[in-house]
Amino acid sequence: MDGWAVRGPGPWLVVDDVRAGHERVAALEPGQAVTIATGAVLPPQTSGVLRSERGPVDGVGLLHGETDDGTDIRPAGEEAALGELLIPAGTLLTPAHLGLAAAGGHDQIAVVRRPRARFLVFGDELLRSGHARDGKIRDSLGAQVPAWLERMGFEVIGVDWVADTREAHVQAMASCIDADVVVTSGGTAAGPVDFLRVALADTGGELLVDTVDVRPGSPMVLGQWPDRRWLVGLPGNPQAAIVALMTLGLPLLDALHSRPLTDLDTRTLSARVMSRGGRTRLVPCMDRAGVASPADFIGSGMLRGLAASSGFAIVSGGQGEIGGVVRWLPLP
Repeated sequence: MDGWAVRGPGPWLVVDDVRAGHERVAALEPGQAVTIATGAVLPPQTSGVLRSERGPVDGVGLLHGETDDGTDIRPAGEEAALGELLIPAGTLLTPAHLGLAAAGGHDQIAVVRRPRARFLVFGDELLRSGHARDGKIRDSLGAQVPAWLERMGFEVIGVDWVADTREAHVQAMASCIDADVVVTSGGTAAGPVDFLRVALADTGGELLVDTVDVRPGSPMVLGQWPDRRWLVGLPGNPQAAIVALMTLGLPLLDALHSRPLTDLDTRTLSARVMSRGGRTRLVPCMDRAGVASPADFIGSGMLRGLAASSGFAIVSGGQGEIGGVVRWLPLP
């Protein structure tokens, strides 16, 4: 506070003036005071600070007033002791962390950069503009997956549309040497033009995960090349692709950042949800004060439900009853 740094009970004789950015080396004697500015270093032996609005100085230079020991003093080490850990490794930095690092005297900190991702869109049936026509459909994943990747924490460095030939798939994958993660859509099933797996093998990669027992999005894949680049293969159906991206992409991102898997909260279902065959099902829902309300239009090829949702309720064991507690996977 602006005022006087004092030692002991008053009245005090004002002997000096200390401003922020300067330091008085001499200790205060009992009955002495110095004029002090907010942020200034207190002289040794200061017992308290008398605020300027509470301490009149008389005609002979004596300061009068009352203050308790420790009043308006910020002691050294009150926030952190010398050598105490301020920011654990693996922390996702916010502006507050940068300020904390600076306050701790650090000019630079070691960080893991955002992983670079390229997105390859497979499918001769896809249009990049306009309405569906002539047996073709509008590509909706090229418009949204890069934005999801950015929200998740990837740096998207390119999006390419790839023809349904083995040669085009191989060439596209081989050209992604500047990416840490290659994300693809389509070609993860076993159709006549699904060349994802063979293209991965032709470029020296191997499959680590080949389908996941979840609906929608079951035919998702995770692969790796020897130079530690990764492949996340998404199904072509729009909602299934986003389920796969959340199922494989988020854990991969955690691993690349050397941090533990993201913990999942729980929500209460507002409606009954069925899952055929007892499989785990990810259901788009809107979260309202801890209650997950399933959206309409949530087929694997639909997007209206996803656009109206804030995350996925994870329903296991065949069904989720009204009022049932389920795990919750929020959208980025």
